[in-house]
Amino acid sequence: MTATRTIDSVTARDGTRIHIADWGHGAPVVFSHGWPLSGDAWEDQMLFLANHGYRVIAHDRRGHGRSSQPWHGNDMDTYADDLATVLDTLDLTGATLVGHSTGGGEVARYIGRHGTGRVAKAVLVGAVTPQMMVSPNNPEGVPMEVFDGIRAGVQADRAQFFLDLTMPFFGFNRDGAKVSEGMRQSFLRQGLQCSIKSAYACIKQFSETDFSEDLKKMTVPTLVVHGDDDQIVPIATTARRAVELLPQGRLSVYEGAGHGLPLTHKDKLNAELLAFLRG
Repeated sequence: MTATRTIDSVTARDGTRIHIADWGHGAPVVFSHGWPLSGDAWEDQMLFLANHGYRVIAHDRRGHGRSSQPWHGNDMDTYADDLATVLDTLDLTGATLVGHSTGGGEVARYIGRHGTGRVAKAVLVGAVTPQMMVSPNNPEGVPMEVFDGIRAGVQADRAQFFLDLTMPFFGFNRDGAKVSEGMRQSFLRQGLQCSIKSAYACIKQFSETDFSEDLKKMTVPTLVVHGDDDQIVPIATTARRAVELLPQGRLSVYEGAGHGLPLTHKDKLNAELLAFLRG
C-alpha cells in the first residue's frame, strides 16, 4: 500500500493510520513520545520551537493516541518503520529527531534501520537506550520482575496503574515535590487513549530491546538529556552507557530531575533544545 497523508495523518504500508501534528515553518524537528502517551506529551516543546522558527512534527505511535489500533505491528522495528513513513511521506530532510523514553529507542532504531539520510541531529531525553532490562550486555539493568509487574498492573486496572505511575514518573513522590494534578490527569488521559493491546505489547519493546548497535550507527550530533533522579529509566544503565556508544554523543544531566522532563523541566529543556538546534 502506498503511503498517503491528510492534514493530520499519514498511512503506513499496512494501512495503519498514524496521527500527526505538523506545525510551523522552517527546519524540521520530529518528536517521538514515551509510553503510554501520545504526541501531546511534546506540546510545550512544539509550541516553543514553532514560535522560534521551526517546523515541528509529532506522531502518535501506532496503537497510541489518535492513531489506528491494530493488533499487529506492536514492535520496535515497526515503530521505526512508521517513523520512516512520517519522514518519507512529508519528504523531510535535515531533520532533528527528538525521542523521550520509549521514543528515544524508536529514534535509535529508525537510524539503525533507515540511516541518517534525512537526519541532521538527534536528541534522546530520558531514553531507554541502550537497554533497560538486565541482560548479559547490561548486568546492572532493571530486573524482569519489574516489567512483569508493569504488565500485571496494565492487565489488572490500567487506569489506576497509570494514575499511580505518575507519582514516580514526575518525581511527585519525592519530599518537597509540588504535585500537579493537571499533569497527572493529562498523563492518564493520554494513557487511556492507547489500546490495551498496544500498551501491553509495548512493555516488552521498551524493556527488552537492545539498541546498542543502533546507537553506534547514530553518526549525527546527538544530545542525551537525563535526570539523575529518574525512577523510571535509571541514568546509570541508560544515558551514561549510551554516550559511550554514540559516535557524537554529549550528555546533559539535570540534577535532581525525574523522568517527565518535557513537563517538569520544560523551560530548561526548551532552551537547551533551541541552543542545540542553532549550534
